[in-house]
Amino acid sequence: MDKKMCVIGVAGGSASGKTTIINIIKESFGEDICIISHDSYYKAHDDMTYEQRTQLNYDHPDSLESERMAEDVRQLIKGYEVDIPVYDFCVHNRAKTTEHKVPKSVILMEGILILENKELRDLMDVKVFVDADADERLMRRIKRDMIERDRSIESILSQYSQTVKPMHEEFVEPSKKYADIIIPRGGENSAGIDMLMTYVNKRLFE
Repeated sequence: MDKKMCVIGVAGGSASGKTTIINIIKESFGEDICIISHDSYYKAHDDMTYEQRTQLNYDHPDSLESERMAEDVRQLIKGYEVDIPVYDFCVHNRAKTTEHKVPKSVILMEGILILENKELRDLMDVKVFVDADADERLMRRIKRDMIERDRSIESILSQYSQTVKPMHEEFVEPSKKYADIIIPRGGENSAGIDMLMTYVNKRLFE
């Protein structure tokens, strides 16, 4: 690994504030950052109908092609460009297109389950867990899914109770023990974010 390359993993519950923190990092480092989302690696289900796909458990680790994400990040670390999958949340399936990524000084891996997976954890220089109150996360998720993913409140609440909440308790929350940095209150915690930014600056510019 290039000594100036820093791999950061940002995990946390659904709608915990990960995106806010990622955007702050992106603003600070600009063109020096490459963001890889675990969400891009949801498995394709072309053999299923839309109705069947809506019933899948998207919060279980088996729903993601984590080994491909790990390989793509390894290629970026080595200095190679990669084409990563694109996932369409409106149709609950992988798109036919890909997204081109090039190596950068900062590789930022994000997703609710990235700290649950050892292969992904082992690629990270620093592991971050964004923590937030469960009720706050649910309210943010409702707003996000209605606006960005064209979902009804009934489907959001059904998915939350059937898969999101139990999978969070089984997989996401326990993965917090692997974090080097825990940032409570998500994007509202300026002190925690400043600590993370200081670490990245030290890794890149000393």
